[in-house]
This record gives sequence, structure tokens and C-alpha cells, in this order.
Amino acid sequence: MEFNSRTIAIIISVVVALIFTTFLYFSQFLSMRALALSLGCTFSICFIMIYFSYEILIFREINNIYASLEHIKRKEFRRMSNKFLFRPEPLKRIKEEILYMAEQKQKEIDELKQLQVLRREFLADVSHELKTPIFAAQGFIHTLLDGAVDDIKVRDKFLQKAARSLDGLDNLVQDLISISQLEKGVVKMQKKTFNLVLLCQEVFEELELKAADRQVNLHLQVEDQSAEMMVYADSNRIKQVLINLVDNAIKYGREGGNIWIKLQNAKRKIQVEVTDDGPGIATEHQPRIFERFYRIDKSRSRESGGSGLGLAISKHILEAHRSSIELISEVNQGTSMQFKLAKAKS
Repeated sequence: MEFNSRTIAIIISVVVALIFTTFLYFSQFLSMRALALSLGCTFSICFIMIYFSYEILIFREINNIYASLEHIKRKEFRRMSNKFLFRPEPLKRIKEEILYMAEQKQKEIDELKQLQVLRREFLADVSHELKTPIFAAQGFIHTLLDGAVDDIKVRDKFLQKAARSLDGLDNLVQDLISISQLEKGVVKMQKKTFNLVLLCQEVFEELELKAADRQVNLHLQVEDQSAEMMVYADSNRIKQVLINLVDNAIKYGREGGNIWIKLQNAKRKIQVEVTDDGPGIATEHQPRIFERFYRIDKSRSRESGGSGLGLAISKHILEAHRSSIELISEVNQGTSMQFKLAKAKS
């Protein structure tokens, strides 16, 4: 049985009233009607005195603590309290509130720890990615300064290598700036109406030499050949997304394999799917595939595996278009990346 202030007051009042009435009964000074009236009056007076003593002297202070907890919670979670001063079982409510706030704080601590781990990983990855082109360019230039500059062939060769390293460094910095701006929401999408079929053809034209080096065949499949597949989006950013996805499929897919861009009509949207018949992605890697600098094959160099920012940038671009990218992949069954774009209004 759970005791609260009301229950305790009733029990004490009954006991006191019975004792007092029994005393009067044995004294034989009052009639039965007077004894019944005395019993009721004694019970009422005891109940009021005891109950409000509990409420005013003890539970009011507890309720002040509870009100402070409500104020803290309201400031942190923006929740308005609809509680009143005299509540039943305030101790139990305070316990529940303390446990709830402790649970929320623990979640925040766990999230901060996870963010700290991700920050350390990010700093380590950035340091490694920046160090590689810097050290390469530095080595070529110092070699020239040590006397190789007098040999024209060696000078030109080393200057070209240094320039390529610095170009790679510039691309990496630009990618870091892009993803930082996208995460902050600083970059505004320059949306306009354009033909998605023509954009896909442009992407294939830019990547056909890279695909030919690995003997990869590029295919464009349109659900309705008569439709123009007009969408309303930022054409340059969507082109960047498609280039990232197709380029990844070329680099990580099967040599001599196939890559498809499939366009399908959906309700008020057009679904875009980039599919390959490569080795696929293992289940343990799929949750992290869109993280910055994450590579499935850690042994790949930056030249062969890219900076590791392409998918992260693509994810943020699509989120800025109020869309999302979905990964479907099985080992030895290929990989599919899907997203949707809003149709242009006719």
C-alpha cells in the first residue's frame, strides 16, 4: 500500500477520534448523539490540521524543489509546466523527473563522447590528407633547389609533379570548404528548370575516358523515352552529385563492368538511380559510407581512392534539395545509390 499525505492524515485522525470518543464514552457524561458528534468533529479537526501541516510545512518545500526542476527543464527543453502546487505523491514525481533529467544528460554525454571521437578522427584524417600533397611538393622543390634545377628535363618533370601535388591540395581544400559551407547551410542552391537526361549525358561525356581506362560501359536508362525528365534543382550541384557517384562506381566497381543511370517517374518527383555490377559494399561499412574521409579500403592512396569527401558532399547537396540518398548494396551483387528530385512545374 502506498502512503501519501491524505492517507496518513485519515489514519491518524481516525485513531485520535476513536481514542477521544472512547474516553468520553467511558466517562458517561455525554449521550450517544453527542458522542457521534464529538467523533465527527474530532476526526475533521485532526484531518485538517494534520493534512495541511504535511502539505504546507513539508510538501510545499518539496514542491518548490519540483518547481525549480520544472524551470531548469523548461529552459533546456522549452517545455511549459502545467502542474499545480498541491499535487499527490510529489516525492514520486520528483524522483521521476530526476531520473528523466539524468537520462537526458547521459544521452548528451554519450553524444558528446561520440562527437569527440569523430572530431579526433576528422583531425587525424585532415592532417594525413593535407600532409601527403604538401610533403610531395616540398620534396620535389627541395630536390630542385639542391641542384637538379640545372637539368632541364629533371626540372620540368619535378615542377610538373609539384604542380599536380599542389593542384590536389587545392582540390582537397576546396572540398573541405564546400562541405563546411553545406553543413552550415551557407550555400544557397541556385535552382532552375533543366533536362535531367541532358545532364546525365554531360556527366558520361566527362567520365568516358576514365571509364574507358577500366573498360567500364556507361548506360543511361530512361523509363519514358518520350519524356524530357525536367526537374527543378541546382543543375551544377546535381551534376557534382552524379559525377561523384559515377566516378566512385568506376573506381571501385568491377573492371570491364557496367554502370547505369536510371531515371524513373515518381509522384511529383523523378527518381535517379546510379547502379553498378561491382563487388558491392559489406554491411559493416554501409552505415559509415557517407562520412567524411571514410574509405572501405584503407590501403588505397588518395590518387586512386579520392579524398573521401565526395559522398559526404553529395549527401549534403541532396539534403539541401530536401532529398536524401539511399544505399542498396550486397557483396558480389553490385551497389545502387538512389535519390529523388522535384519535377519542374509545367
